[in-house]
Amino acid sequence: MTTIPPADAAVPAPVRRIDLNDRAPDFYQAMSALDKAAACGLDPEVRELVRIRTSQLNGCAYCVDKHSADARSAGVTEQKLYGLTVWRETPFFTARERAALALAEAMTRLGAHGVPDDVYDEAAKLFDEDELPRLIAMGVAMNAWNRIGVTCRMSPATRP
Repeated sequence: MTTIPPADAAVPAPVRRIDLNDRAPDFYQAMSALDKAAACGLDPEVRELVRIRTSQLNGCAYCVDKHSADARSAGVTEQKLYGLTVWRETPFFTARERAALALAEAMTRLGAHGVPDDVYDEAAKLFDEDELPRLIAMGVAMNAWNRIGVTCRMSPATRP
């Protein structure tokens, strides 16, 4: 006889393919160092919004979950977190956050013509000469992390 789980039981995540931290610790440590360097000097709220939005676009459940929790700790409001997928249609985000999100999206969805000049120029106008390279570096780092998370099938743990 087959036991049927309750309808409100959590559905298990797909089985993880490989743990790169276990199998390639030197590479994983290098990725961690890259991420830390990218984050240095970048506003924590902007940093986490970029991490989440990039992860949403790439379909990395692990990173969306992790950085949503980190964003709350950094002071990002629930309203911003809920509105992040539709940030252009909401009044919740500052001009700097909007420029960062637009740049992150353009870097993640590189089309045939790369990052549009108007998107880059708006970010360059609102982020100083020290912040802009970190914003770009964060986009690079998150896209790399997302490729790891999606390829390895990393899944977030359920929380009570």
